[in-house]
Amino acid sequence: MDADRPARIAGIEAAFPEHVLGQTAAREAAARLFRGRLPGLDRLLALYEHAGIATRRCCMPLTWYLEGAGFAERNRLFVAHAERLLGAATERLLGRLELDAGEIDAVVCVTSTGIAAPSLDARLAERLGLRNDVERTPLFGLGCAGGILGLGRAATLARARPGTRVLLLVTELCSLALRREDTSKANLVACALFGDAAAALLLSTTAKGPAVAASGEHRMPDSLDVMGWRIEDDGLGVLFSPAIPEIARTAVRPAAAAFLARHGHELAGIDAFAVHPGGAKVLQALREALEMPEADAEMAAAVLREVGNVSAVSVLLVLQRLMARRSWQRALALALGPGFTAGFALLEQPP
Repeated sequence: MDADRPARIAGIEAAFPEHVLGQTAAREAAARLFRGRLPGLDRLLALYEHAGIATRRCCMPLTWYLEGAGFAERNRLFVAHAERLLGAATERLLGRLELDAGEIDAVVCVTSTGIAAPSLDARLAERLGLRNDVERTPLFGLGCAGGILGLGRAATLARARPGTRVLLLVTELCSLALRREDTSKANLVACALFGDAAAALLLSTTAKGPAVAASGEHRMPDSLDVMGWRIEDDGLGVLFSPAIPEIARTAVRPAAAAFLARHGHELAGIDAFAVHPGGAKVLQALREALEMPEADAEMAAAVLREVGNVSAVSVLLVLQRLMARRSWQRALALALGPGFTAGFALLEQPP
């Protein structure tokens, strides 16, 4: 029956801003920005060398971040760059799939690093020429887990109406959330890790790619202060707990095993992983906890090394590489985000 057909991934494309920031330059800029304002700065700056990042992409040139801008200006730039990057990723995807924008039936749009009303999906509908009756679902606040949780929501929509084409749009422009006056260690960590990117993914029951066989999530109890935003007068203040690597090491495996068991599978039957590389320590913790194959750990590490942590977009970049590899049958995609929540997607290759 059509209702039993899974949603399949037709393709994924990404877009990045033009400014390339090397980690050495980022470290030097952080030293200038926080010198005399953050105790123990010289010791803390060592995290730039251990972050597993070589380069990343940013919406604005480095000098702009040092000069500073108010929240209104940063958010205005967020909307403009998000619309441009999502448009570029979508046009690239539709061109490769030989589809017209008018053939898209629904859009799920994920972001947590800026505010837009009308939402980004409405702005993209105008820019790309989507139909006036396209169904839009904007999602905010999912953080780094947004790529996987958005994939799950989009797959549910595609499966509910077999044959429809659902476009998943994910963008995080983390650099534009930088607050110069925030002298917390968490803000320094954010400066060391985060970059900017956008991705577009298309799902349909009629596509030929990997099936989203199941999706789900697990919220850790008493964990609302682990990750997220604080709303401050000058914008969104980053919230990070140093406990995140330990949570990844101890809590993710049982949560993943429980998710798989609900759908008749077990970790032993997973032959590939696409995980969000939140940072070198978190990635190592996930590698140990899930007993990830070396190739999968390196695939995630390569994304981190080349573009930094781009929040919800990161796991889709890893998934894009996994799809190109094809040497797997059943994969588990996962990411961690505010809530504190683990998002899961079980992927299966076509028979």
